[in-house]
Amino acid sequence: MGNETASIRKEMERLSDEYKRFVGRKISFIVASVLLIFITAGVSVTLGPYDISFIDAYSIIFQGMHDIIFRFHNIYAFIQFLDENYMVKEWVIWQQRLPPIVMGVIAGISLGIAGAEMQGILRNPLASPYTLGISSAAVFGAALAIIINLSIVRAADERFLIVVNAFFFAILSSSLIYGISKMKNATPETMILAGIAITYLFMALTQLLKYFAPAEEVKETVVWSFGALSANWSEILISFVIVLPCVPVLMLKVWDLNVMSAGDEVAKSLGVDVERTRQLCFFLSSFLTAGTVCFTGPISFIGLVSPHICRMVIGADNRFLVPASGLFGAALLIAADTVAKIVISPVIIPVGIITAFMGVPLFLYLILRRSREYW
Repeated sequence: MGNETASIRKEMERLSDEYKRFVGRKISFIVASVLLIFITAGVSVTLGPYDISFIDAYSIIFQGMHDIIFRFHNIYAFIQFLDENYMVKEWVIWQQRLPPIVMGVIAGISLGIAGAEMQGILRNPLASPYTLGISSAAVFGAALAIIINLSIVRAADERFLIVVNAFFFAILSSSLIYGISKMKNATPETMILAGIAITYLFMALTQLLKYFAPAEEVKETVVWSFGALSANWSEILISFVIVLPCVPVLMLKVWDLNVMSAGDEVAKSLGVDVERTRQLCFFLSSFLTAGTVCFTGPISFIGLVSPHICRMVIGADNRFLVPASGLFGAALLIAADTVAKIVISPVIIPVGIITAFMGVPLFLYLILRRSREYW
């Protein structure tokens, strides 16, 4: 009896150690993603005609954060102080180079988390904000504002009209997808098919607008649809306010996503309200996407590839997969933006083009070599 007890205790200790190593690898990947964000952001902030070293850049950033918090209490007073005192190096970083990087972090986290959540609730490896039509709806909303100056709000600033329209139509598309799928009990299959239909609908409407539009408006619409991280601090703050409440709620649903991965019937038998969870996660993911693409334009493949890469490395446990997808998505997007700055410098390529170039070979690799091993 004593030998059996010792054997059981030894086996439990072995399983405990194995589980700790299992969890440790996932946490290590998340920490590595955070470090990768800092490294790629540091490299990106040094690029430009004004020469600033990596160490100087982070020194200026940390000093500026200290001044904003304890001295000026808001970033706008800090920027005005830099401008009035001709602090060129600090002004270049805080006003020119840092905003796109911060926007990239927000957009990467949003798209990565949204992609992981959509793949989880729909149990489909092709689900993402881009493939489900949310981005194409945002492009149509922007095209309405650019080409025929039609917006759901009135304002003199065209940039504001574009942002509001893109956000509204991105949310509208998700509502249409869910409304159509609701007629068929909101199964994952009907939601994906509805998303494909909505994608082609808004693509056709955008093409129709461009067909009758003057050349200058067509060019502006096409450039916006490429996707770029250009943003000011006011737009970053608005995007952050939209994104911030969604992330904690989605994280609270990761346990339900894990159960739903076994199928709707199994999840229902274990007490999960499948339809309510799917609806909540889908709309919150849509808000995450809309809150960023309305400022950046559509950025492809981040929401699709980032969760796949993370799933390949750390597995499908959504407790770790969802935050890892967001952080790795941010690192991937900033890396793409860095490549966009240097590939044919001094010309900066829109980051959406770079993410497409990066995403296609990665995605094909996942399909051809590793898809059966981790999905």
